[in-house]
Amino acid sequence: MDEQAICSLIDMALEARESSYSPYSNYKVGAALIAGSGKIYKGCNIENASYGATNCAERTAVFKSVSEGERFINAIAIVGGPKDAEIPLPGFAFPCGICRQVLREFSDPDKLIVIVARSKDDYKVYTLADLLPDSFGPDFTDQ
Repeated sequence: MDEQAICSLIDMALEARESSYSPYSNYKVGAALIAGSGKIYKGCNIENASYGATNCAERTAVFKSVSEGERFINAIAIVGGPKDAEIPLPGFAFPCGICRQVLREFSDPDKLIVIVARSKDDYKVYTLADLLPDSFGPDFTDQ
């Protein structure tokens, strides 16, 4: 992915973050992914008073893409921070373990680009294999 594409995806994740429903943690997260078709899907974290029913931004984006017929993800950008934090955000928001496994279900871990960002100018790029080594899931080596 070139820098312009990365910055564009980060912008969309920052936009998605604005829709966060996080009244309990006050920690807003946004994600934007590029599906195998090239279409972009955005998601935000959605909390629930029972906590267990809370959904992360990454999974929201993935589930939206899958519900639209997508079965493969090429890249995802994630941004997160306290509710009133200004850009650049104070830290990087990495996907939790459940999100990493959900991303694995719909990607080749050696090829999925995971971008964690504080702003368009401050980001880190990983593969899913970097973040979830020795994972298990479907074989997408032909993608």
